Amino acid sequence: MNYETTIRAEAADGVSTEFAGARTLRAPAIPRWLIIGGLGVFGLLLAIAAYFALAGKEPVAVDDDNSQAPSVTVVTPGKTTVAGELEAPGTLAARRPMPVGVVGEGGQVLRVTVDAGDWVQQGQVLAVIDRSVQVQQAEAQAAQIEVARADANLAQANLDRALQLVARGFVSKADVDRLTATRDAAVARVKVAQAQLGEQRARNQRLNIIAPATGYVLTRAVEPGQTVGAGTPALFIIASGGEMEMLAQLSEEQLAKLSVGTVATITPTGSAQSFKGQVWQVAPVIDQATRQGTARIALSFAPELRPGGFATARINTGSFSGTVLPESAVLADPKGSFVYVIGSDNKASRRAVKTGAVTEQGIAITEGLNGTERVVLRAGGFLNPGETVNPQPLKK
Repeated sequence: MNYETTIRAEAADGVSTEFAGARTLRAPAIPRWLIIGGLGVFGLLLAIAAYFALAGKEPVAVDDDNSQAPSVTVVTPGKTTVAGELEAPGTLAARRPMPVGVVGEGGQVLRVTVDAGDWVQQGQVLAVIDRSVQVQQAEAQAAQIEVARADANLAQANLDRALQLVARGFVSKADVDRLTATRDAAVARVKVAQAQLGEQRARNQRLNIIAPATGYVLTRAVEPGQTVGAGTPALFIIASGGEMEMLAQLSEEQLAKLSVGTVATITPTGSAQSFKGQVWQVAPVIDQATRQGTARIALSFAPELRPGGFATARINTGSFSGTVLPESAVLADPKGSFVYVIGSDNKASRRAVKTGAVTEQGIAITEGLNGTERVVLRAGGFLNPGETVNPQPLKK
């Protein structure tokens, strides 16, 4: 749409000029201050770019920013001297258990003189069995000796008289020989009767249950009034000399490190008290099912050592140089024990290790580390192999 209008223009020399014509609608002009401000911002950006170019620095890429990496505490364990020690479970037992039962014909038990937990001496009577019938048999046998002795005396007297009559011709030489044989047989019967009496008395003595050696009574399985015989199970079990032992179960590899005389410390389950012992026998065979063998550790008598109970053995295997890590640094899964090692690129890598003795300082590592690595001290269970971390040295 056209309008009649008059436009004023000011010339450069300040003279105003008017002209008329049709006016056309146009966009408004950009303010001068906005243009100047834009030029200023552009100049500032150029200055910043020039600064970084002259300083030789480049802007850090977003992908290389390590500020978001998890922080982990690392330790360089080094090498230390470790006292070699094996820990093994096992059971307590009497080193030389002696079952004591009926050695005679048996009978009714009249009296039991000891109980489990008592000390007994060799030859001490443990239980008395009724012997009233056997006593009568012994008396009858003693009487048989007297009968045989009387027959022997008569035979000797007849022989003496015959010898006196031989010279006068009243008795022949054959009669003398016959009387001599009769006398000898009578004397022999006396000896037989005496031997039978001795046997009967020995049988009577065996009716009592006797301790075969000095020791500690572990079990008692007989009561007064009970009838016992040759087929009756053991009435008592005695630990000879009170000696005990622990049957420690060890793997093939652990058994190879042991020898007779190795010192061990035994701690019964549920007890804070420990006992010193020595390995006196290493199993010559390995169980094919469990792949384990038994180390028998001799122990002196102590009331706290109860046969049949469980115990833990710590067996000294000597000293060695190795790496020791806190328990928090050593992880385990179905594949075995492992640790996380931080490389020079700050990336975590899994390292399989073989553990040894558990000491006061931590777990001894026998294989897998040389002591110079940076090992994740804790929180390794939250890491993944290849993950970038921010390692922080352990503050001492």
